[in-house]
Amino acid sequence: MFRGLVRHPLEVAVSSILVALVAVTFSQVVFRYVLQASLSWSEELARFLLMWLAALSTAYAMKTGAHFALHFVVDRTPPAVRRLIGSAVALSASAFLAVFAYQSLRFAIEVHDMLAPATRMSMAVPYSSAFVGSTLTLYYVLVNWRREFREQGQE
Repeated sequence: MFRGLVRHPLEVAVSSILVALVAVTFSQVVFRYVLQASLSWSEELARFLLMWLAALSTAYAMKTGAHFALHFVVDRTPPAVRRLIGSAVALSASAFLAVFAYQSLRFAIEVHDMLAPATRMSMAVPYSSAFVGSTLTLYYVLVNWRREFREQGQE
């Protein structure tokens, strides 16, 4: 079991964040409606967890090939054209993700001194989710492109 956790860290992170998000949100509901005492930090923490969940889920979707693609158009082209289209898509996605990762890292560094009002956590923590997510997504774009390029070359 432990080997599976180590071999799939992205899946473990996404699952853990989702469990934490549900626990924080459920706690807020219990405190507000059952105990009549709202938690001051739960909404902010849930928002930050959601940012991380979205960023890492994007990378996970790229890893598993779950992102939208127009295969019905590309599959009707000859293999050489298919390889060219796949490379163009991977190159343009990579360029976008590289610029996005760079800009999001700059922003996270810029806000590292700012503190969130309720949790008192550095704003670099939630905003770095964009950098981590885009970097992981870029990695999986390149891995998938390489795999598809090799598979198409064997046709």
